Amino acid sequence: MKIVCLLMACLLIWINPALAQESMSEEEKVVHVLNRLTFGPAPGDIESVKAMGVDAFVDQQLNPQSNQWFDPVINFLGQNPVNRLTPVQLFLKFGPPREARNADGKGAAGPRVDPAKRKDLVKIVTDRYTHVASAVVESRLRSNIESQRQLQEVLTDFWYNHFNICIDKGLDHIWAGSFEQQAIRPHTMGKFRDLLGATCHHAAMLFYLDNWENSAPGNSPSHGKFGGLNENYARELMELHTLGVDGGYTQSDVVSLARILTGLGLPNKKTGLPKGEGRRLGYAFDQSRHDFGYKNFLGHKIKGSGEREIEEALDILARHPSTAHHIAFKLCQYFVADRPPQALVDRLSKRFLESDGNIALVLKDLFHSSEFFDKQYFACKFKSPYRYVVSAFRASGVHMGDWRIVFGFLKQLGMAPYSCLTPDGYKNTRDAWLNPDALLRRINFATGLGSGRLPGSPGQAVDYLQLQKTLGDVFSPQTLSVVHSSVPQLKAPLLLGSPEFMNY
Repeated sequence: MKIVCLLMACLLIWINPALAQESMSEEEKVVHVLNRLTFGPAPGDIESVKAMGVDAFVDQQLNPQSNQWFDPVINFLGQNPVNRLTPVQLFLKFGPPREARNADGKGAAGPRVDPAKRKDLVKIVTDRYTHVASAVVESRLRSNIESQRQLQEVLTDFWYNHFNICIDKGLDHIWAGSFEQQAIRPHTMGKFRDLLGATCHHAAMLFYLDNWENSAPGNSPSHGKFGGLNENYARELMELHTLGVDGGYTQSDVVSLARILTGLGLPNKKTGLPKGEGRRLGYAFDQSRHDFGYKNFLGHKIKGSGEREIEEALDILARHPSTAHHIAFKLCQYFVADRPPQALVDRLSKRFLESDGNIALVLKDLFHSSEFFDKQYFACKFKSPYRYVVSAFRASGVHMGDWRIVFGFLKQLGMAPYSCLTPDGYKNTRDAWLNPDALLRRINFATGLGSGRLPGSPGQAVDYLQLQKTLGDVFSPQTLSVVHSSVPQLKAPLLLGSPEFMNY
């Protein structure tokens, strides 16, 4: 009965939204930066930003290393071995046992596995993968919810989605967290070229988009692998990571880039264990599989020189005008509006090129632009399932004892962390996530969280007055009327299920 009442009340709120205000108030500016630069306000955040000023808050978030915050999440991330180990170490500790690599009985190397042992080996692999995946998901959720360096958390989410890999593909079960911690997180506000290079060389990306199998045409296959050119990564590197689908490249450029990338893969007996950067990111370069011929790539002549060709190609891509536009558009769409203002995209694209891809400088221009604070863009974006859940935990202050419950809910909504199957990543626009079934699931989640009945939570109802204070003066008279006239146990769920909370 309570669920029915809540659904009816939420429906009343959604059918009768308040009219937009004529201009953005100072209170709205505070809420706006908290909604866009963070995963949503936590208790005390609005008061803190008001005290320091909006501009100071923006600059503080753009310079997380210069602020000596006490951030327990940083210690948690560092202590978790899943985040600390290199890809090779993760493979040795959590990867399939040697016998399990031939568990299908078809392996060309090593002893054939007795069918009686096969089931036990598969269980070992499954348990290892599940252990690592659970630790990685808990790390992501806890850091996004609890860290004070919120812009870094938001950007880690943005860039992981931009360079998406899926945890459900083979060895990426154990490498997805390393990819985020070692290839993405250190470069969220640095030079785009450094970010591009780290993602290109990380074992998780090389495995996900098959470049570990990419070999020179005519290369003699070994055990069914390394049999020739594989264009998968080369194509996505241009279409998704840099130039964009309309970036001006041709199929000939895809082939040339694939040839440039031949030999870049995972360590093996021939290459031996990597050192230095190769050890940190888990890659190795096999010269015997590289195509040393001349290439014509995006109008540039690339001389066959081995590994140096890869760096040359990445330099070309990182500094290309199409890349600048593609990145500027995605940042504006993520931080401003689903259909961002073209003038802002153009200015940020120019800034990207002038600063040699300095992400922090591009973001500084974005966050201090007139468009960012334009009244038409206040609360104009609809929260993705992931942002909705993280913002609900931040606002309510609820601490979960079992994050698997949250992962399961996000899976129901089609946005489980690290689980997007396609390389284009999860969408961040209203059209992708606003539908009746998703709204019903969100309201059910809001009921459980707000009433203290969510499995794995402490079991204490959320104080709706504190919740309202945390979120600020953003609720319409219609919403507040419905909330105040409802029974006490539904007040917090109604706030969490309101259109004002689902928009940001």
